[in-house]
Amino acid sequence: MEMLELPQQQQHHRKKVNLSNPRSSFASFRSDLKETFLPDDPFRDLKHQSGCAAACSLVKYMVPILEWAPRYTLAKFRSDLLAGITIATLAIPQGISYARLANLPPVVGLYVSFVPPLIYGIFGSSMNLAVGNVAAVSLLLASTIGSQVSAAENPDLYMNLFFTAAFFTGVFEVALGIFRLGILVDFLSRSTITGFMGGTAIIVIMQQLKGVLGLKHFTTKTDVVSVLHFVFSHTSEWRWESVLVGVCFIGLLFLSKFVKAKVPRLFWVPAIAPLLVVVLGGVFAYLVHGEEHGIHIVGPLKKGLNPISITHLKFHSKYFSVLLKAGLVSGFLALSEGIAVGRSLAMLKNEQIDGNKEMIAFGMMNIVGSWFSCYLTTGPFSKSAVNFDAGCKTAMSNVIMSICMMLVLLFLAPLFKYTPLVSLSAIITVAMIGLIEYEKAHHLFKVDKFDFVICMAAFFGVIFFNMIIGLMVSVGLSVIRALLCVARPDTCKLGNIAGTDIYRDIEQYPDCVGIPNMLILKMSSPVYYANASYSRERILRWIEKEESTANKNGELHYLILDMGGVTSIDSTGIGMLLEVYRNLERRQIRVVLVNPRLQVAEKLVSAKYIEMIGEEWVFLSVNEAVSACHFSLQESRTIDP
Repeated sequence: MEMLELPQQQQHHRKKVNLSNPRSSFASFRSDLKETFLPDDPFRDLKHQSGCAAACSLVKYMVPILEWAPRYTLAKFRSDLLAGITIATLAIPQGISYARLANLPPVVGLYVSFVPPLIYGIFGSSMNLAVGNVAAVSLLLASTIGSQVSAAENPDLYMNLFFTAAFFTGVFEVALGIFRLGILVDFLSRSTITGFMGGTAIIVIMQQLKGVLGLKHFTTKTDVVSVLHFVFSHTSEWRWESVLVGVCFIGLLFLSKFVKAKVPRLFWVPAIAPLLVVVLGGVFAYLVHGEEHGIHIVGPLKKGLNPISITHLKFHSKYFSVLLKAGLVSGFLALSEGIAVGRSLAMLKNEQIDGNKEMIAFGMMNIVGSWFSCYLTTGPFSKSAVNFDAGCKTAMSNVIMSICMMLVLLFLAPLFKYTPLVSLSAIITVAMIGLIEYEKAHHLFKVDKFDFVICMAAFFGVIFFNMIIGLMVSVGLSVIRALLCVARPDTCKLGNIAGTDIYRDIEQYPDCVGIPNMLILKMSSPVYYANASYSRERILRWIEKEESTANKNGELHYLILDMGGVTSIDSTGIGMLLEVYRNLERRQIRVVLVNPRLQVAEKLVSAKYIEMIGEEWVFLSVNEAVSACHFSLQESRTIDP
């Protein structure tokens, strides 16, 4: 029996899929390019503006402060003033603590809260983010750069390499923002970040045993096994005085968090608690001569603003590879954390932030910061959350924090000389415990086991090997999962929900009824060279399975492919459809297409595939296709009983 044809009268009484107005190659390329690099269409408002107005709008887009500053009010300033002062009190102990974690002079931690916030206030698009240094990046840079240069033997070179790494990171971030390549950061999935930050928190806490136990020396390794082996092999150096002070400070910090949880309006208590710990610790160490009792102190802090470091950046070939590695890896990590924090806080206010503009802002503040003795800066969650809770309205809160830090550097920096290292260790320990998201990991386990595996790969990779290995293994698993989703797309059989014109997956809706003489398959992903072979085999398996039940459901005459979910197709995918068509043609089975999208329809027309199967066999909906196939089948039986 020949393949059934669709009667002319049926063709004239239906809406047809538009296959006659293909776009030009240039128009198609331009559309694909725009969707790839400008999915948010940031310049859509410029189309209806004159040249001068468009130029002004473009400048405002690139420099967000020009957009919100003209609308700035005294009421907003009051809110930003409170928020700026609040985060400044947090920036002082955090800055000193994280600089120590990176084996840098403590005053460098104060520098990063002076110049970079000013730059972010100009270029940043988030109204909630507060910028500063972070523990994870500090430790990552310390382990990467420390593998080449010793902080103890050559402190000046070590510090200058940190500044140079910040410059590389800034250039990298600006390039990503300008070329709209924020998609690259998306490869750091939330499960990867959750596991990585949890693992990093553990090894950072392990590093704080030096301060808590009062040890004079410590291992340069970061994995948990090496750290614990070193700690328990040097028990003779433990100082009970330092341990006692550390436990008291940790208890005080946890008490401040408990107060906030019980009385939310006292949000400022945990914000000033770290500064209170630093002040109390300094006074205590001064009064009891702490160094004589094993309570080590920070030591002298140089008074004055950031010294210029642009002439000290190191671009020697000897260190270029390690600096590039440190800059790129830490840049990815800093971007993913900063943008994720900014977006999360923006959602709470029903606001939107531009990820690519944020990349440019982060890049600019790191480039300029590297010229003024600052190492890598991003948007830490702890400081940003305090900024949000304090009621910030604009990025002016960062500028106010910067002014407060300028006053500290000019007049108050030497007062932190007696800050005990154990107080800084207590501050970091409590902050890191908050980064271990137990509930998030449990949620991943319940919702998606593969995501949980990715999370645990990052976590255990970091704590048992190092931060880069943990990050790369987790990212590798994420990429493998993405490739599997592309290479093994889902194709499902559709059935009719009784009494309706709706067709759904028969596995999800067991009550759906299969249509006799027809097999309806829904393709739900792009058809590329990577999955074309699998798609062909999957379709043919469905055909064989359907033919094996031919006695029950009647002989198979039609394969209806719902292509509404196929967003794109390449030449290999078209070749696969041709192979399926020829295979089924020998079996006298007609191929019917439903709702091919514009990009797919254009290529099928150009490849003459539509001409081969017949334009009359392309329908707008599954219901129309089923009705037409029924009509054709009845007509053929009437003619040839």
